[in-house]
Amino acid sequence: MRVTVVGGGVVGTMHAWQAIERGHEVVQIEREAEARGASLRNFGQIWVSGRAGGEELETALRARDLWEGIGARVPKLGFRATGSLTPVRTELELAVAEAAVARADAGARGYKLLTPNEARALNPALRGAFTAALFCERDAAVEPRTAQLALRAELRRSPRYTFLPGREVREVVGAGTVRDDHGDVHHADAVVLATGAWLGGLVRELAGPDLPVRRVRLQMMQTDPLGEPLPTSVADGDSFRYYPAYASKALDALDAGQPQHETAAAHRMQLLMVQRADGGLTIGDTHEYEHPFAFDTVEEPYEHLTGVVEHLLGRPLPRIRRRWAGVYAQCTDRTRVVHRRQVADGVWLVTGPGGRGMTCSPAIAETTANELGW
Repeated sequence: MRVTVVGGGVVGTMHAWQAIERGHEVVQIEREAEARGASLRNFGQIWVSGRAGGEELETALRARDLWEGIGARVPKLGFRATGSLTPVRTELELAVAEAAVARADAGARGYKLLTPNEARALNPALRGAFTAALFCERDAAVEPRTAQLALRAELRRSPRYTFLPGREVREVVGAGTVRDDHGDVHHADAVVLATGAWLGGLVRELAGPDLPVRRVRLQMMQTDPLGEPLPTSVADGDSFRYYPAYASKALDALDAGQPQHETAAAHRMQLLMVQRADGGLTIGDTHEYEHPFAFDTVEEPYEHLTGVVEHLLGRPLPRIRRRWAGVYAQCTDRTRVVHRRQVADGVWLVTGPGGRGMTCSPAIAETTANELGW
């Protein structure tokens, strides 16, 4: 079988990976010299802890296992079974953590409620004051800025894989056949459009104006090396408000009794933090849903995140080295893991995983391959 994958981000690359693993020929086409979208502008987290029970959690757990297996083959992915800690600072936040640990699927996630001393035994960098910490053993991390390069280097070991950068697919000209902006025609048995937040042009033409996917903008930052290990990923109590796993009466009480900080509420914020291979910290994030998006980054979210992190670490942050904004595609029905739809003869669109893209992409691609009979 011949497969054409349109898009060089993590979702597209994992579709190419699945096809190569199953013995097929793959041409992967990317508009840029390399992907530059949400696949790089994220935490690199394999984030199981906050996923909704049912299909979303099952997808994340399967993806986590796939990531670990791929990471063993491709060490430059930087796969690390870090786990995560969410320190809680108030009785209302503690009640949400207790409700999470009482979930029927808590064991599958590796949830444990730890004392401050137990949390610091896992992550000694957390020297600040907190009441307890929710630990999720199944969370992990990879290096987002280099993951696609590492995966592609491994794919190129196969003579059945071709990567064509700097080309934009413009037209479907037949069953499983597309033409790019160089005028070249690519024939395949199946085409997967994994175009991320690029929802205009050919995607709009094929999927129509009512595609149930929206674009979301975020702001993040990265520091100089911390100077010490941060062995786990770290979240804060505001992450309870964002992730569906924490929905409960206790969360309702948190929302009613402990409103978010004004800046956090205005920018729909949570803290997520991961240490990079060079020792720096990736810290975020914000969520902007209204169009048109701002074209600049603003300082208030960065100032708020700095304060939250410094409280948890009990020390000043290193110098901020990088700040950036990114845009990803998210299904408008948040209960859906991804929007997967046949949009032409032999052509499928796979988009809209939202903030789950880095986490779930291996399992999303595996499901596509199974459903298409690869």
